[in-house]
Amino acid sequence: MTPDSGEECAVDGAGEHGAGSVLRALEQAGFPVRAFTGEQCAVFAGLTPQELELILDLKARLDAVEPEVQAHTVVAGAALF
Repeated sequence: MTPDSGEECAVDGAGEHGAGSVLRALEQAGFPVRAFTGEQCAVFAGLTPQELELILDLKARLDAVEPEVQAHTVVAGAALF
């Protein structure tokens, strides 16, 4: 998959600890996984379990303190949306 290929991140079809499970966890947490570029998808798919835990914790903590309605802003390449 290339960044401009128009393909979305493959969140299905991987094993329990594979790239698909990482991307599914991110998607379930509210990350716009299907809007990631190919390069962003590859970076996130390569997260270690510890990195995934950290980014999910950070997103949950940020979500807990943000206003109920907020304009969309670009943070970390729109990864923390």
